[in-house]
Amino acid sequence: MPESLATADGKPWFVYLVRAANGSLYCGISDDPQRRFAAHQSGKGARFFRASPAVALAYVESWPSKGEALRHERMIKKLRKSAKEALARSDWQASVALPA
Repeated sequence: MPESLATADGKPWFVYLVRAANGSLYCGISDDPQRRFAAHQSGKGARFFRASPAVALAYVESWPSKGEALRHERMIKKLRKSAKEALARSDWQASVALPA
């Protein structure tokens, strides 16, 4: 992960995985992953969660720009489920400072 996480406006972007109740993982980006997860839980996020509600924020990584976050989101979406599960098991909380 990049050392400097602040964009020109001082705001990093995050790639995240959310665990659905049926066990599947959803990948997205946001400038505030905790707020976005709350939106997914309340049914105001992606249509993905209409069939199976969001239950956990499983993984978060920080990037200095929206463009970099989008590139990494596309990369993660192309991964096999086993690789996404490995990301979800990683120690992401220790390495990413989430916005308050």
